[in-house]
Amino acid sequence: MSSRPQLPTAEPSYDPNRPFPDILLLYSHSIPNFPGKTIVALQVTFPPNGSTPPHTHAGAFVSVNVVSGYVFNKMNDNPMEVFGPGESFKEHPGCRHRISDNASTTEPARIVATMIVDTKVVDDGGIQGLVIIDEEYREMVEAKQKEAGMKS
Repeated sequence: MSSRPQLPTAEPSYDPNRPFPDILLLYSHSIPNFPGKTIVALQVTFPPNGSTPPHTHAGAFVSVNVVSGYVFNKMNDNPMEVFGPGESFKEHPGCRHRISDNASTTEPARIVATMIVDTKVVDDGGIQGLVIIDEEYREMVEAKQKEAGMKS
């Protein structure tokens, strides 16, 4: 297991050339004692040097557990932090997830994100509807994903 990485002296800015994480739906269940709400768990596997663009989570409350590796994390205007195996963090509804990166360029990182969200969000947009990329990054991300799709 690798040691905890140091935080960089400058916060990284999003680079669409870095690899996207793989997202696997673990479960999605409506919550009977909270009508109109659904709990969703996603396994997010960041390849080495993986990154997600700045985003929000469709009004969801999110609780994240780091399963393996280390991730850089920055919420809103808070300082960037590093989280490792067994550590967790949370995102409140409306929180802007500014940095969500694998801290390693050589080893993968895996997290499980559990979200409580309006059922309508899941029904209308599926798991893709749970990640709303900041508008200023949307075009570059879509172009990169389209380019990656053409190569496969």
